[in-house]
Amino acid sequence: MTSRVEHTDVGAYALGLLDDDDGAAFEAHLLGCRACRHELTELEGVAGLLRTVGPGPLPRGRPNGGDVIDLPRREDAGRRTRRGTLAMGMAAAVTLVAGGLAIGTQIGAQLGTQADPRAGAQIGAQVGAQVGAQVDTRVGAGEPRPTAHGAGGGMGDHTGPAEQFYAAGRPITGEGSDGVTGGLVVESKKWGTHAALKLAGVTGPLECELVSVSTAGERRVMTGWSVPPAGYGVPGSPDPLYMHGGTATPLKDIDHFEVTTTDGRRLLTVRT
Repeated sequence: MTSRVEHTDVGAYALGLLDDDDGAAFEAHLLGCRACRHELTELEGVAGLLRTVGPGPLPRGRPNGGDVIDLPRREDAGRRTRRGTLAMGMAAAVTLVAGGLAIGTQIGAQLGTQADPRAGAQIGAQVGAQVGAQVDTRVGAGEPRPTAHGAGGGMGDHTGPAEQFYAAGRPITGEGSDGVTGGLVVESKKWGTHAALKLAGVTGPLECELVSVSTAGERRVMTGWSVPPAGYGVPGSPDPLYMHGGTATPLKDIDHFEVTTTDGRRLLTVRT
């Protein structure tokens, strides 16, 4: 992190990965950011689980000459194994928590420093179960959750990073059709554009996408999700849907954003 504090630094702070200067800057940021304080509280349990992962056992005895000669090959194989088991752990967490992109990335960074290649799968599953249990307190049993198919994700509960980013930003209200309402909070990133969406007044079943449209007319899908029959932001299902995603198109080159169904029907247009 540079001197500019990012909302996504919550995980790094919770895991103790920030240096002294960045940590002090983020603590000052916490004083005025309700969303980050809320997310930090939820990540305390995750950080506690990660701290239980210890280093692997040291080898006993002196290595023989063959072991020393073969060491580079075995280290390379070990790195491949750690990457594979870490991916298994990450998959377990992501499966249990739809849209947990930011949390999963932070977990991966921490687990990658551990010597025991089996720790990734075990702790990843534990973390996923813990965060998944928190999510289940907000989402009804058996209700389909939105699934991100791109760079971002979120869910229609009050613990997701998409809603926190939306609440902390300056929403741009969109123009909806057939009773659909919503808006976007957008930010320029070095890699392109990040956006958080709030959507209401929609019923399913539907498959939808958030699309960026450049000034040259280029369309890029930022994320996708499914809408259950009960819908979002409607009678009987009052909570809106929150999602977030990204595009490589710079913000200055984007003319507008669209929420469309996969069969081409436009639900919402947000102009920058």
